[in-house]
Amino acid sequence: MPGTREYQTEAIIIKKTKLGEADRILTLYTPEFGKIQAVAKGVRRPKSKLSGHLELLTHSQVTLAKGHNLDTVTGSQTVDSFTLLKTDLWLTSYALYITELANQFTAEHVPDERLFRLLLETLQNLCQTNNRELLLRYFEIHLLEECGYRPQLQECVVCRRVLEPTINSFSAGIGGTLCPECAPNQPFARAISVNALKVLRFIQRNNYNAVGRLKIDNALSLELEDIIRGYLKYLLERDVRAANWLDELKDQMKQMSNLKPNRTDQTAK
Repeated sequence: MPGTREYQTEAIIIKKTKLGEADRILTLYTPEFGKIQAVAKGVRRPKSKLSGHLELLTHSQVTLAKGHNLDTVTGSQTVDSFTLLKTDLWLTSYALYITELANQFTAEHVPDERLFRLLLETLQNLCQTNNRELLLRYFEIHLLEECGYRPQLQECVVCRRVLEPTINSFSAGIGGTLCPECAPNQPFARAISVNALKVLRFIQRNNYNAVGRLKIDNALSLELEDIIRGYLKYLLERDVRAANWLDELKDQMKQMSNLKPNRTDQTAK
């Protein structure tokens, strides 16, 4: 931390918790200091000048003063409010999923500018892309790499042989893929198709400009989601709450789609 009592930093607000009658504890992800928590005093009051700059899912320039336990936010200026993320229910759910993962996988006061840029660019891309599921897979894979949980996708994690283009398996428990010979000895391994493995490898070694051009069908998208979600759940030892909300929204959309009557155009005679 800087030597002076007051300091400034970019920050993305990834979580907020009520404190007392008018305050909040904010969880900020910053490029210089990693994840930090700070108190925003009076921010819940209607006339607070800081409230609009410290909303969840906001990119701000924040001024903080050091405290004994928690630092205090003394000033803030919005860099990007990500208004679209806050006014569209689907985008809100995706953004909360992304920020919850960032919060769960990081410890406090561990600087990681690459992770900050990954988080920021993912929120920016979320406002622009229609391929949101693929964007989530990109964020998940690169978050895992930054946090030291890069899945092994090139060779069998047991025998170390290069994987053949056939039906292999993925094991969350040992952090990667298994060849057909080694998979039977891992009871919780699940099959992974040739195309799913190709896509995961492509995501792992490319930036989003390249990944965003991929076209994948719904079945492959669901397979990728199932594999990565299972790995995340194993590492966290629990479900991601925002993922459950996403699933509920998807179920509601399916139900609404099934309730729509089939209409055929009729020519009036």
